[in-house]
Amino acid sequence: MKQLFLLLSIVFVVSFSNAQEETTIKGIVISTTTSQPLESVNIVNLNQVKGTSTDDKGAFEIRAKANDTLHFSYLGYKSIKVRVTNDWLKFGATNIEMTELALALEEVVVNQLKLTGYLIVDVRQVPIKTNYRYSISGLSATGYEAGNNGSGVSKVLGAIFNPADFLHNIFGKKPKELRKLRQMKQDDEIRNLLASRFDREMLMVLLQVDRLDLDEIVSQCNYSKDFIQTANDLQILDAINECYEEYKVLSKSRSN
Repeated sequence: MKQLFLLLSIVFVVSFSNAQEETTIKGIVISTTTSQPLESVNIVNLNQVKGTSTDDKGAFEIRAKANDTLHFSYLGYKSIKVRVTNDWLKFGATNIEMTELALALEEVVVNQLKLTGYLIVDVRQVPIKTNYRYSISGLSATGYEAGNNGSGVSKVLGAIFNPADFLHNIFGKKPKELRKLRQMKQDDEIRNLLASRFDREMLMVLLQVDRLDLDEIVSQCNYSKDFIQTANDLQILDAINECYEEYKVLSKSRSN
């Protein structure tokens, strides 16, 4: 009896350990409307901060362990979160179904410029952006915003000396989420996914903040409205990460 009990204990411990090990899981994403596979679905492991996307057959592989949460997003479809179960790890590939959203066109207002033919008059009608960007060879032609004040330190001075200390309230309360900033920057797959997105959804899910807080963080870091409205998600991630690193340095200096 003792030997049987010991054997069962060993099996339980080994099974539990294997369930906690990070491994590669597989799956196929299909549309509930057409039952066809979906290509280029964005998939992120929110716990491990690993990313991937489906191939032309809707198949994917990603590193995960039991109880990790995977976030699936695809243009025109409702984003979903799926928890990794022991059965998924044990039995292999599974089908993930995504539901199509009803798309509605929003009203677009086009401000037409009424040209007079006189250059000195017409040029005054052209809107002027207040933000400045710089480009880096080999990167996107749109470049990154350098800021209005020229100094990186100046981006967070206003927030630090603000009585509300907005950056401290946001960053200080979410240390686990903010550690993901570095992980996100180090994962090439996630950076590639963010570079093609403008909806902020993946950033909001990973950092556990809503859209208003996300925009407010970037605004408090002295980035312009033009940058916030036009930057892709990767540029927003880099802006927040840079601002947070500067904030930590200045906060440490202030405490000393």
